[in-house]
Amino acid sequence: MDPTQQKALNALEAFILLSPSASSPRAAADLVKQATSAPNTYVFAELLQTKNIAALRTGPPEHAPYYTLLEIFAWGTWADYSSTPNLPTLTEAQAHKLRQLSLLSLSTSPSTLTYTHLLTALSLPSTRALEDLVISTIYAGLLVAKLDTQSQRVDVSSVSPLRDLRPGRIPQLISTLDAWNGRCVSVLDGLENQIKDVRHKALERRKREQRDETAVERLVTQAKEKDKGKHGQEEKGKAAGKRVAQEAEVEVALEDGQDEMDVDEKAGGGRSRGAKRGGVGFKNAARRMMG
Repeated sequence: MDPTQQKALNALEAFILLSPSASSPRAAADLVKQATSAPNTYVFAELLQTKNIAALRTGPPEHAPYYTLLEIFAWGTWADYSSTPNLPTLTEAQAHKLRQLSLLSLSTSPSTLTYTHLLTALSLPSTRALEDLVISTIYAGLLVAKLDTQSQRVDVSSVSPLRDLRPGRIPQLISTLDAWNGRCVSVLDGLENQIKDVRHKALERRKREQRDETAVERLVTQAKEKDKGKHGQEEKGKAAGKRVAQEAEVEVALEDGQDEMDVDEKAGGGRSRGAKRGGVGFKNAARRMMG
């Protein structure tokens, strides 16, 4: 419960306890006057429901208006007091409290918080009087607000739950809450649809990214295989060239060896057989080089 509301209920409790002893209309009227003048009493519905106070409604004409006055303090405004005839004259404390409570009711709509409107609605004589009322209401903890003197308006942030519900107001309040609930449900449905759409788009984007990654990996693999095959062909070409070079060297060596044997044979028959053996050895060495 709001601390200010709890404080107001505690302040009212003393008058509720006194109500059984206010058995006469005059005593009940005096109790209403005391309750509406006392500090910190801002809620009055429970007092209205007590037996002796409720009896004022059908009481003598000089006391019955006190019941109407208590109703105005419970859920009415200064305008209701001003437009209702035959009500008791308010004390300074009562007038100040009723204006404070009226300011709470007017705070429900931004359009009613201009200096011009408040001066008229609260029957205040000057801007200074209005600002003093607003400041006292703030310090009493009844609302959170600030004065915008440049724009000539009162900016209200929050209001304490101190006004009682007028009889017959509950169905209207339920209708208002149902409409608010419908708007909330509609907003939530819209948010859920947006969330689903975002998730769907994210899933599709992820699928595209996976397809792109797969395609890139496939291209990279193909490029590596192609480079590997090309490198293998180069190695084979180098090996073949090396073998051809070796064979050419062997052929040249064999030709040189044959020339040397021819020369030896011409020089003398005695060396011919040894030269042949040397030629055979050279051929074997050449074969080993080939191998």
